[in-house]
Amino acid sequence: MSERFAVIEAKGLGLTFETGDGPVHALKDVDLAIHKGDFVSFIGPSGCGKTTFLRVAADLEQPTAGRITVNGMSPEEARKSRSYGYVFQAAGLFPWRTIGANVRLPLEIMGYERAEQERRMARVLELVELSGFEKKYPWQLSGGMQQRASIARALAFDADILLMDEPFGALDEIVRDKLNEQLLALWARTGKTIGFVTHSIPEAVFLSTHIVVMSPRPGRVTDVIESTLPRERTLDIRETPEFLALAHRVREGLRAGHAYDE
Repeated sequence: MSERFAVIEAKGLGLTFETGDGPVHALKDVDLAIHKGDFVSFIGPSGCGKTTFLRVAADLEQPTAGRITVNGMSPEEARKSRSYGYVFQAAGLFPWRTIGANVRLPLEIMGYERAEQERRMARVLELVELSGFEKKYPWQLSGGMQQRASIARALAFDADILLMDEPFGALDEIVRDKLNEQLLALWARTGKTIGFVTHSIPEAVFLSTHIVVMSPRPGRVTDVIESTLPRERTLDIRETPEFLALAHRVREGLRAGHAYDE
């Protein structure tokens, strides 16, 4: 049986920020492989390097030790080849542009013809269930709808990898549950590889094929938990013994990470 392709692979990855108060060790000795088609959540205490790992993969931060590849390339090469889309914690939509114009923005920058921009914009708005809202402005949409527009923008140029930095963290539980279901459906339809940062154990367990548990700073990977849940899931699965057992293992991993001695 052939080995699956690792679309993101880190070996001995480290990142130390130099500050006026001395060095801050954000990541240390991170070994991790994310394979094609996986949904991988990163969970750990605040400041443990979850977002930093995504930012290094996206060429937004530069590692100070080890190496990381994205689709077999350096993060810089992957960025230039448009290998990934990135969804930030805040939707980051420009208030003076309509939803359609916000989604089209990366396509405009990349030089796509207007007809192709319109075709792609319509397709991704349909994927995130926002068809008919292209002429609305961000302030006319709810917070959850704005985040869906942000996801559509990241999908517009059809990158194979979607990096998501706690996109639902500021939303209420009811909206968050709905978006979790929609994101799973989107993942099933598109086959993207997803890296997802969260602070929520139930969210990580519900969404993921693999859960990466990280220790407090300096951020290390203390466990990689492979989900035993079926890929097709509804919110009801959160009441099952299998779900609760996975959540317990994540919780125990987080406690063990807090006890990790450098």
